[in-house]
Amino acid sequence: MNDSSWGAPPQTGYWGPTDRWPVQGDGRAGPAYDAHDAQQTRPMPIVPDVPAQGGDQDDDPGAAHVSGPLFRDDTPQAPSYWAAQQNPESMPDAPQSAPAAPQKKSAGRDLGAAIGVGVGLGVVIVASLFIVKAVFVGVVAVAVVVGLWELTKRLEERKGIKAPLVPLAVGGAAMVVAGYVRGPEGAWVAMALTALAVLVWRMTEPPDGYLRDVTAGVFAAFYVPFLASFVSLMLTAGDGAQRVLTFLLLTVVSDTGAYAVGWRFGKHKLAPRISPGKTREGLIGAVSFAMAAGALCMQYLIDGGSWWQGLLLGLAVAASATLGDLGESMIKRDLGIKDMGTLLPGHGGIMDRLDSLLPTAPVVWLLLVIFVGAG
Repeated sequence: MNDSSWGAPPQTGYWGPTDRWPVQGDGRAGPAYDAHDAQQTRPMPIVPDVPAQGGDQDDDPGAAHVSGPLFRDDTPQAPSYWAAQQNPESMPDAPQSAPAAPQKKSAGRDLGAAIGVGVGLGVVIVASLFIVKAVFVGVVAVAVVVGLWELTKRLEERKGIKAPLVPLAVGGAAMVVAGYVRGPEGAWVAMALTALAVLVWRMTEPPDGYLRDVTAGVFAAFYVPFLASFVSLMLTAGDGAQRVLTFLLLTVVSDTGAYAVGWRFGKHKLAPRISPGKTREGLIGAVSFAMAAGALCMQYLIDGGSWWQGLLLGLAVAASATLGDLGESMIKRDLGIKDMGTLLPGHGGIMDRLDSLLPTAPVVWLLLVIFVGAG
């Protein structure tokens, strides 16, 4: 190794013992070599200090050696003595551990609890839908209030955003009822009054964060109760129960198709930065299942409906349900949570079940009005 590699300046001539100095530039010989003077004046290589293990250094003592890689993706060097002592398997001749056994593919949720809760909710919804419509409107209003509570609670816990729950809960229930009693105009008026109530209610607290809190409150009012009011609008038609049932069936079938096909055949990620579990194969399953269910529902449940309209309806439901699911996944990623709540075993919270239903409600209502009229 030459001295320049250690940071020493390059020297001319021979450094070994001799009875004369190297010839100078003017041709004169230098004085005789003196070993004592040479030892005093010869520059020594600069050796970098090797920090002791511990403190602010890495746990691996070998990481302190200057011969190690400067970056993680450099070509790895031979393991040092200390690294070999701490990790014998890093030595070339060390026996390698057996490869881990492949894990069985998991569905990612408690299917028993999920199915049980889903069947229970389905019984309550269908019973209230076909027995007394007003009871079903009450079920929707309760779901909206619980969903608002979950959403505002998570916003406050994770982001410190204090969206006023009281005006949101009262206004949200009013939106659902107004949509059923007064139609679209009633839902719009209730939405406007709810937004105004949020603005006024927040004035009772200090002004710090006012704009942030009221913005979140207006967003929550639109996202949960206003979108849910379109279910009430569907219910006002003569065949309202069948329309709502079609809406629920198509959304559930789309979600089930995406889950089943994606879990079994999914390989290509749909939106890995938003929801890593969703795949393109799952989206194909959602579209296929929803279109088939839509053709059957429009042909046999909706007065004046046709199977080809059901195909279009199923395609639109699969798209809106997927976007709704991704939208809530984006919210949960921003909040740093997995589920909005724990009220429904195997499902999470109410909002985790409403994520696909909420944006799908206005889509189904509008297409049914276009295909067969308001009823």
